[in-house]
Amino acid sequence: MELTHIPLDQLKVSAFNMRHARKAPDVSDILPSIRARGVQQPLLVRPNGKGYEIVAGRRRFFSLKAIAKEGGEIEPVPCAVMAERDDAAALEASLIENIARLDPDNMAQYETFARLVSEGRTVEDIAATFGTTEIMVKRALALGNLLPDIREAYRAEDIDTQTIRQLTLASEAQQAEWLALFCDPEQYAPRGWQLKQWLFGGEIKTGVALFPLGSYAGEIVTDLFGEGGYFADTERFWSLQNAAIAEKREAMIKAGWDDVVVLDCGEHFQSWDHVKTAKKDGGRVYVEVRPNGEVTFHEGFITRKEHDKRMRKLAGGDATEGEAQAVRPELTAAAQNYIELHRHAAVRHALLSQPQLTLRLMVAHAIGGSALWQTRPEPQKADKEVTAESLAKSKAQAAFEAERTEILKLLGLPEHGHSVVRSNGDDHRVGQLFAALIKLSDAEIMRILTFVMAETLQAGTCVVEQIGCHLNVDVGAVWEPDDAFFELIRDKAAINAMLKHIGGKAVADGNVSATTKVQKKIVRDFLTGEGREKKEGWLPRYMGFPLTAYTKAGAGRLTDNARRARQRSS
Repeated sequence: MELTHIPLDQLKVSAFNMRHARKAPDVSDILPSIRARGVQQPLLVRPNGKGYEIVAGRRRFFSLKAIAKEGGEIEPVPCAVMAERDDAAALEASLIENIARLDPDNMAQYETFARLVSEGRTVEDIAATFGTTEIMVKRALALGNLLPDIREAYRAEDIDTQTIRQLTLASEAQQAEWLALFCDPEQYAPRGWQLKQWLFGGEIKTGVALFPLGSYAGEIVTDLFGEGGYFADTERFWSLQNAAIAEKREAMIKAGWDDVVVLDCGEHFQSWDHVKTAKKDGGRVYVEVRPNGEVTFHEGFITRKEHDKRMRKLAGGDATEGEAQAVRPELTAAAQNYIELHRHAAVRHALLSQPQLTLRLMVAHAIGGSALWQTRPEPQKADKEVTAESLAKSKAQAAFEAERTEILKLLGLPEHGHSVVRSNGDDHRVGQLFAALIKLSDAEIMRILTFVMAETLQAGTCVVEQIGCHLNVDVGAVWEPDDAFFELIRDKAAINAMLKHIGGKAVADGNVSATTKVQKKIVRDFLTGEGREKKEGWLPRYMGFPLTAYTKAGAGRLTDNARRARQRSS
């Protein structure tokens, strides 16, 4: 069984539902509750074609349809999706048993869930315990973002559910402003969709600026009394605000914070997924940027997963004093694979013009051995299909395969072979090769030797880094940033640093809170010259020799290989 949320239009009543009938059921008894608080108990459904059929929960379904007909906004419905062999009766009984333990009052749910979170329970644990979905648990926990007076008004049912959900997304300043309107009988406090517009639409107030107002050259709109103003030019505001955020981020890092994470504009800091942690213990700062321009700095937190991992280490007694905090590399494993394969292709292509160096490298392999020296070719296994497709289009790869065809001709081997190295322990094959080799010139032997070494050069090793640095390999001559590269680069801090690398500090700071998608688009605009000054011959640092990363988190095994290569070359 899987608990999830499904759009209403994907649900229909099953013909096997024991209450199935053409006539809609009477829902007058449950409609007011569902209209006010939504569906609290998941519907039991199973896949049917492109949608789902309802096995249990028909009246809840018709209540939602009635609300939708009234013009109400219906969010995806919590559902328990049956697996192929699930027994419906047993599942429904289990759901009823679990839900019976969950207080139907939302504020009581919040208090229960908040207590469990403080005891170390995760959202996933709580959802499993009460037979509900993770989204419903997060919605309940979001009530903790509300001011106490607003929570009490909601408990007293003076505020409806739709309005309270919008208020959980508001900043404390916005909540206080709304509460003042709510408590004033002569004022109107917006609710529902009007509250959403009030919170996230309209003007940006001057009070939210992190920069001196004197640096803003645009118009500021004020009322007749001159109290409070609005920025008329929002684009200019965001350019200055982002630059101020970037400056503040740099200052906080210099002040000793382990990291300062700028969330995407509009993304909310989920306090229940984080644990308060001091600066000296590796706590970081999370910067929350709201669409109305407000910026909140949440100081001293790590993720709950990181905290739990630390606690497990301490409990196991394998954590040493002063142990360095594990830092997630800025590159995913798939991105590291993409980059190391392209670097490998460029290096072994460069080896083709360096037979003397290759001979020495082959001797080193023969003496020291390697994971490939049996002998067999480097398989170039790609973690992702996009990486395999990208590598197949590489100029270096094409040139290498053309050379393979020529080497096969020299050896008298079938041209359809996928590799020159075909070690299988067959002495008859060795004899054939020997007979062919004694007829070739020294230059032809060196050409074959060079190719064999390149074909057996192991990818993802510090040896590739050493050769690339020694030969000063220009990856840009055989590679350029493609769709696969940008798809696999995902770390926001690294992407912002990459934007600074190609476009300069002002551009990077001016877009510090933009999404990774937007920032990658700007990098690509610099490469194509679309609306930006075209940057010819630009390469990301990952493709240079020696390799460097964009953040102190490093590029995982790529950074480790670069460090080893430096140590062995010094």
